[in-house]
Amino acid sequence: MAAMRTNRQSLNPALMHYKICSTLDSSPEVGSIGRAIEIGADLFKPSVVPLLVAAPQMRRYQVFGNLFASAGDDVYRLDHHPVMSRHPITPMNEAEVGKHVARQSDRLDVDCVSLETLTLRPNTYTSKPQENNSRISLLTLDCVDAASESAVGNLIWNERHENQYVVGSQGVEFALVRHWQEAGLIPVIEPPKSIGMAQRMVVVSGSVSPTTAEQITWSKANGFASIEFNAASACTGNEVLEREINRVIEIALSAISSNQDPLIHTAEGPDDPAVEAFKIAVSKSEHNMFSANQMIGEALGHILHEVLIRSGARRTVVSGGDTSGHATRQLGIFALTALAPTIPGASIFKAHADGPMDGLELALKGGQMGTYDYFGWVRSGGGLR
Repeated sequence: MAAMRTNRQSLNPALMHYKICSTLDSSPEVGSIGRAIEIGADLFKPSVVPLLVAAPQMRRYQVFGNLFASAGDDVYRLDHHPVMSRHPITPMNEAEVGKHVARQSDRLDVDCVSLETLTLRPNTYTSKPQENNSRISLLTLDCVDAASESAVGNLIWNERHENQYVVGSQGVEFALVRHWQEAGLIPVIEPPKSIGMAQRMVVVSGSVSPTTAEQITWSKANGFASIEFNAASACTGNEVLEREINRVIEIALSAISSNQDPLIHTAEGPDDPAVEAFKIAVSKSEHNMFSANQMIGEALGHILHEVLIRSGARRTVVSGGDTSGHATRQLGIFALTALAPTIPGASIFKAHADGPMDGLELALKGGQMGTYDYFGWVRSGGGLR
């Protein structure tokens, strides 16, 4: 804790953003946002912690405290969402953002800055004075369109001196940039263009989302080699897992030598028999779902690293929010620089790493994100359509 405080003071950022998913994936046991809020509040001593999950440009909306997210052409309240309500690790059964996060901490006093309030363009947060120093005032921020996005950006920026610690999705940056542009603090610039077709590309996916399943179906008909990774092997011992990793690596390298781009995946949607086989394997093993998923993500990252090194491929996509975190750690990446846009929240980046992954062109996407031809879009170099 002391080291964190010293580093924060030496950097002296205007704002400290703790990044969370725009679909709020978390629980008291896994990825606890409530615990992260406690840690940040103890470090920064804010009077209020703002929580902005919504990102309208990604079709994530908060209305009077409740979170809504898109799936295909439709928008659903989070607890009715066809993907997030069935998430294998953190199924969402509560759409009210404050209530969901309050389950993850017994120190939070939650309120909401509503759309009605935002129409007045407030410059400061309103909060009740705390009689107990251990209590934390948490304000969830409504946001549904450009006007409300600008208003919450204005609010967060104006409060930066007193309330430096912010929790939220990439909607925080969307809101700040919109406010800065409207206030004339930064210019409006044209988005970067395509970086051009990849000579070869590798995709790994640990997602069981129907959206990713649709993307895999399109890819199989458009020059990608579909390669199944047996996720159940993660639960049957290191030797079995190692054999599966090596098997998939060799098939991927063979596909590349045949001028196909390997697409390595654990399942093609939630109804793939591989999903039930994995659940059964977990139940019969010493692992829980969280540790088993971590092993799968790390295995996919190891596969990706080896295939990239041995093939010379310099562009890749990792699909699945949890998979992206586990897999990219295997690549030794410590920073990303934007190269070309695709969908909001899943652009193509240049990776910075100590070692051979430095300069890798990389796109990371949540399982429920992206167009049906997303993998092809990245292969062709991105750029707005």
